[in-house]
Amino acid sequence: MAKIGIMGGTFDPIHNGHLMLGRQAYREYGLDQVWYMPSGQPPHKKGREISPAAVRCEMVSLAVENEKGLHLSEFETSREGTTYTAVTLKLLADVYPSDAFYFIIGADSLYEIENWYHPEEVLARAEILAAEREYERFHRSFDDQIAYLKDRFGARIRRLHCAETDISSHEIRQAVSEGLCIRKWVPAAVADYIEEHHLYQEKDHE
Repeated sequence: MAKIGIMGGTFDPIHNGHLMLGRQAYREYGLDQVWYMPSGQPPHKKGREISPAAVRCEMVSLAVENEKGLHLSEFETSREGTTYTAVTLKLLADVYPSDAFYFIIGADSLYEIENWYHPEEVLARAEILAAEREYERFHRSFDDQIAYLKDRFGARIRRLHCAETDISSHEIRQAVSEGLCIRKWVPAAVADYIEEHHLYQEKDHE
């Protein structure tokens, strides 16, 4: 049985914060692999045009190329229509019935997961590895949110102990459109790819 971590996201573009989470999950919980899985058509991004799947997959491939245990997965981008985490985890269980899946998320997603499509299925099908962080805008502490989800859904949740990062893909796109250097936020190969393909040149109004 393999222990496989799943890092989902739009990855438009992938950045160092995404890599930090995957590395920490791989080391801290002895995972065999971490799959970076760009979403096909994510339901929460319908109001914004995202880069083509092939472009986002190529950036992920470049980012993880020399990272031990980290891999690109095109499991979602190979499917048509809106991709939901609950459906993806069900399909993964069907294709890889002998493997155990760990879903890696940031702390903000732990607070927002009840708003996802069928959160009870997400929490039933994978153990959650969540980056620990306190948010003043949420009415529960991180510990209380874990306890709440465990009580309501029977969720299996563990903490990821890693440094906080405040950069987002939106901010990186914004920086590129303003002609700013992004090399401190993304791997060099990703920065080169963005420059060579003239991505994010128009102002991002998300």
